[in-house]
Amino acid sequence: MRGHGQAVRAKQRITRLAAVLLCSLALPVAAQQHKPTVEELQQRLEALERRLGGTVATEAGEVGLADLDQRLRVLERRLELQQEEQVTKAKEAPVIAVNDKGASFKSAGGDYEIRLRGLIQGDGRFFLDDHAPAQNDTFLLRTARPTIEGSLGKLVGFRLTPEFAGDNASIVDAYVDLRFDPAYTLRVGKFTSPVGLERLQSSSALSAVERSLPSELAPNRDIGVQLQGEVADGRFSYALGVFNGTVDGRDAVTSNPDNEFEYAGRVFFEPFRNDANALSGLGFGLGASIGDKRGTGNNFLPRYRTAGQAQFFTYRSAVNADGEHFRWSPQAYYYLGRFGLLGEYIQSRQEVVVASGVNAGRRDKLENTAWQATAQWVLTGEDAGYRGVVKPSRPFRPGEEGWGAFELVARYGALDIDDDAFPLFADAATSARQARNWTLGLNWYLTSNLKLVFNYLDTTFKGGAADATDREDEKAIFSRLQVAF
Repeated sequence: MRGHGQAVRAKQRITRLAAVLLCSLALPVAAQQHKPTVEELQQRLEALERRLGGTVATEAGEVGLADLDQRLRVLERRLELQQEEQVTKAKEAPVIAVNDKGASFKSAGGDYEIRLRGLIQGDGRFFLDDHAPAQNDTFLLRTARPTIEGSLGKLVGFRLTPEFAGDNASIVDAYVDLRFDPAYTLRVGKFTSPVGLERLQSSSALSAVERSLPSELAPNRDIGVQLQGEVADGRFSYALGVFNGTVDGRDAVTSNPDNEFEYAGRVFFEPFRNDANALSGLGFGLGASIGDKRGTGNNFLPRYRTAGQAQFFTYRSAVNADGEHFRWSPQAYYYLGRFGLLGEYIQSRQEVVVASGVNAGRRDKLENTAWQATAQWVLTGEDAGYRGVVKPSRPFRPGEEGWGAFELVARYGALDIDDDAFPLFADAATSARQARNWTLGLNWYLTSNLKLVFNYLDTTFKGGAADATDREDEKAIFSRLQVAF
């Protein structure tokens, strides 16, 4: 009885194997209708063993059911091991993704990742008043930035962004993050100082071609160490750092020029961030920096420029920075559906001294201030945001109905120079006391990667002309083609 039971089970296994063999060897349909003999099953089993790389028994003689059953068991186990190996390899295989955000290469567990991104901005700039100084109509490659960023395990993150636009290549961002916890991450390297709201906004997300006048007073990228984090599900964020220090509106040089450090910080609140109500897009905060600066030249005292990159204020060559440099900037934004509003105020106070000449030794503490307000309205219904229109609901496709997203932008702002700067520390014949700018714009987001920007801007001045009158207005039409991924 025991032998009879083994024979029955062997026949059942062989019957199951017959179906597998017929499919795996792609036999004709007619063969599937033929009831195979033991010899035929043996031949097909041997063929499958060859395909799987196994050893095929070649001894002559009659093959019994027990022998076929044993070989079938070996074959089944081999198939199970191969399936397990394939599953293991699939789990260990890296994940490669290419989409509208660039390309990424991620380890199977997700701890290691490298992302490739890029930003290209090409401008056409046309000035409407030929009498305005230093203004030439031009086509301009404004930005050409590839970016490599990612994670080296759960602890280490990094970002490297060179800049190839302009006459010389440079490094825009180069930093490492030690991510101990979302509430406290340590950032080391070169990155944007945490003071100005618009300065912290990505170039690809700007609502206008150029940043507004308050960004001329805020520090740009600096070299240092910063502790940052988010708590309460992102409702509160902070940053506090120590930097080499940089002048208003510019990047830091490669080393500390005066052996003095600058301390900068920022707190920002989004109290209704995760709530589904009309205040979920409200954010407000305060940025500030303080440190001493001692020296002369462009590495210590700023030169303020218009959106058209025309210089309208500079200190006299005999003036030195000599003491405390303090900035503070209250800032806020509010986004509700297709509407957005961003505003900021900044004050930059610097101690200066006349280093030579008849007024040598004369010193003062000068306060320059600026403010701006920017309103946005997305005509096609997508949500406005600090990062721009992230993705059009109907991307532009030639020959189809989609036209992308359209956004109207209006901005007004001013920068005021301390009255005490004239005439001792600045020349009224070459430097304006005030600049006021208004900008109207239309942004066309064709896709999530392609954006066209059109701006009309008008900047007026008080003072700054050789005949003691006002400097000529800057009126211009700017356009930009942007590709970001």
